[in-house]
Amino acid sequence: MTGTAAARATVGGGARRFLTALGPGLVTGAADDDPSGIATYSQVGAQFGYALGWTMLFSYPLMVAIQIIAARIGCISGYGIAENIRRHYPRWLLHGVVALLLIANVINLGADLGAMGAALGLLIGGPLHLYTALFGLVCVLVQTYVSYARFAKALKWATLSLFAYVAVAFAAHVSWTSVLFSTLLPHISLNASYATALVALLGTTISPYLFFWQAGQEVEEQRRRQRKALRHMAGVAAPELARIRTDTMVGMAFSNVIALCIIIAAAATLHAHGITDIQTSAQAAEALRPIAGEFTFELFALGVIGTGMLAVPVLAGSAAYAVSETFQWREGLNRAPRDAKAFYATIALGMIGGVSLNFTALDPIKALYWSAVVNGVLASPLMVVMMIIGANKHIMGALTLPPSLRVGGWLAASVMALATAWMLLA
Repeated sequence: MTGTAAARATVGGGARRFLTALGPGLVTGAADDDPSGIATYSQVGAQFGYALGWTMLFSYPLMVAIQIIAARIGCISGYGIAENIRRHYPRWLLHGVVALLLIANVINLGADLGAMGAALGLLIGGPLHLYTALFGLVCVLVQTYVSYARFAKALKWATLSLFAYVAVAFAAHVSWTSVLFSTLLPHISLNASYATALVALLGTTISPYLFFWQAGQEVEEQRRRQRKALRHMAGVAAPELARIRTDTMVGMAFSNVIALCIIIAAAATLHAHGITDIQTSAQAAEALRPIAGEFTFELFALGVIGTGMLAVPVLAGSAAYAVSETFQWREGLNRAPRDAKAFYATIALGMIGGVSLNFTALDPIKALYWSAVVNGVLASPLMVVMMIIGANKHIMGALTLPPSLRVGGWLAASVMALATAWMLLA
């Protein structure tokens, strides 16, 4: 082999190893940009222009720290977050956490499925409620009957749908100087609307269901590879922990770059033309049509559907992990439906609940607000519990959290506690 060929093989092998390392963290980050999140980012861009783009830089290290902690809990202990709470902490804490997670997830499922139905309706016309129900049905069937290996690979490839929003940002007439200035040199206002938008962004980027999902996926990966929990093999854990760090850092960076692109696109189009009140992702797509053209509108609407197909299974799956661990049911997407009936039934019931919300008189905007409140109330206490789990030698063995993650995790919990208090008092 020539020197040039060897160099190419080395580069190609390095790229393959890097892509192989990406998995739960990448999917978790991409699922963070669900249709509800798209609506939040669009509203922020429409209302404030580029002014809140800095929050994507600010939240990134907090997201990385808390998601790495969630992943470490799963792969080191061999159990998900709810299972660890059940084994080591009071039952009232477990039941309270899982109940709040279920409420928030079902509301989010309803909002996301409704947004997907509305986006498809914008593209081809037709009955929105039928589309919403069909999206829910497809997601349940895929999670239940597609093998875990194929499902995990499909989720990984589905993250590519988020590049639609990168294209939307570059298709708009963006003042990149203003973007850079606002992102790196933020102007912070203390008025109520700015505070509410800031809290909404933090609540959208740091969500409890993502903690449960990433921890659960690390446990799934161990089972698939037939490996022991890392606490039993601490001496050779370094490569796996390095993989988790890389996977999570890339996934959270991907999440925030896409979120920033959505804010930029809304600022350059909607805000620039005086449209400052956007309440749903479908409304944002429709508002783009006369301003940015048919191509940009279609990209945005297709992105809503693509991200929904990624995020909805994560929302339903995280709830199923939490409930199954609470009641000690067999759980896991790597199990056949007949071997984990209650787990898959929880996914189906959550999806039915989400679809049903779209057939009620419930205001989706108010529902999303209360979902954000529930997520905010749950996020900070859950982070505290995760920090306690991560420092517990009976759970983590010799692989308790290192100082950097302890600082990052406690900082993230503190920021979310302050943000929640601000939201409730504003």
